[in-house]
Amino acid sequence: MENYKKTKIVEKPCPLPFADLPPDIIEMKVKDGSKIRNLMGYAIGKMELDSVRQILFTGSGKAVSKTITCVEIMKRRLKELHQITKVLFKQIEEIWEPIVPEAGLDALTVKRNIPAICILLSKDALDPQEPGYQAPGS
Repeated sequence: MENYKKTKIVEKPCPLPFADLPPDIIEMKVKDGSKIRNLMGYAIGKMELDSVRQILFTGSGKAVSKTITCVEIMKRRLKELHQITKVLFKQIEEIWEPIVPEAGLDALTVKRNIPAICILLSKDALDPQEPGYQAPGS
């Protein structure tokens, strides 16, 4: 790979693993460089409103642990939240181009599966039979 450089990363969109989510649900997409203070200020402000009943946190790769941290802070601040956690893999494609195009090398496409997590927090009761369910205070 010393003759190649990574030129592009394409994330394949993956559908959310939850059925029957409201179309106006707040989705917090946690990135590796996201600041927890900024994420939590927005998310807690929204969840304190009576009109907002659910919030969804998603993160992939290096952001998985930051996503979990945000959810745990949210559960500590706002008691009585129901939680469902889903772990999945997201596919990304890396495009590698030859450093010296005259060398006769072809461009490479590398497909990788990276871990991702989706956590749904709800003020309303969720299905306790759903895999990944956690009751409030557990």
